[in-house]
Amino acid sequence: MASPFTTDHTPAIGAAQPLAPGVRVITAPNSGPMTFTGTCSYLVGTTACALIDPGPDLPAHRDAILAALGPGQTISHILVTHAHLDHSPLATRLGAELGVKTYAFGVATDGRSAVMARLAQQGGVGGGEGLDEAFTPDVTLADGDVVEGEGWALRALHTPGHLASHLSFALGDLLFSGDHIMGWASTLVSPPDGDVGQFMASLDKVEAQGFARLLPGHGPVVEKPGPLIAHLRDHRRAREAQILAHLAKGPATPQGLTALIYTDVPKALHGAAARNVLAHLIDLVARGEVRVAGDAIGATSLYQLG
Repeated sequence: MASPFTTDHTPAIGAAQPLAPGVRVITAPNSGPMTFTGTCSYLVGTTACALIDPGPDLPAHRDAILAALGPGQTISHILVTHAHLDHSPLATRLGAELGVKTYAFGVATDGRSAVMARLAQQGGVGGGEGLDEAFTPDVTLADGDVVEGEGWALRALHTPGHLASHLSFALGDLLFSGDHIMGWASTLVSPPDGDVGQFMASLDKVEAQGFARLLPGHGPVVEKPGPLIAHLRDHRRAREAQILAHLAKGPATPQGLTALIYTDVPKALHGAAARNVLAHLIDLVARGEVRVAGDAIGATSLYQLG
């Protein structure tokens, strides 16, 4: 089956682009292997606007967001999908500068499952890449909460997986999906903040609500969510099957499995790939299909079939 990913996205960096009535995107100048063409910051509304994911604290991006406001337009609310350094730092600065409240699920580490919280406390699993540990929202949101402004209403969906505190925001049949679902690549799931079980459940949750389009944290609009969600689900299941197949031949570490499985991925990205493998191993251990060979669960531990 052909990949549903789109990698020829070429946005005008720093220029507001309309995507739907009352919705514009400004792409930040922070392109890279993990951010693709840059973070997507969204303005919602025509007078008092919501700003979703202000992005990294870069003066040029801050100026571009403010320049996108037309006569009589202001920012009345700042919403954050998750506290990673490419999404939330400018929220803190702009909130203070404009006197506007910030809204999010909580701090970066909120929402961890009991298993992930225990692993984080024990240490040994690594993780924490890119967390914005300084971010604390003025207002916390739970699943289903609605934030309303002039002519718009955004409904929060708790979509953990990439980060336990990850929110997506629904605007009618549109979903601002953050880093949970993106159209250019599969999502990094890195324990203890990333959780494969939560990620799969969040895919089901989004799919069940039948959104017409997804507006992600990086990359282009997803015009056909259904096939992409099915691909992401199948991709995770295929990775799990590969891990189990290799473990059937003998015990292995996450790094060893990564070298065997990700043969078509540049070695510069194997570190991130190993985090995804570890996430699958933790999930398989929790389900009793895999066990740790002698040591506690860790990023360098040896794993074998249960």
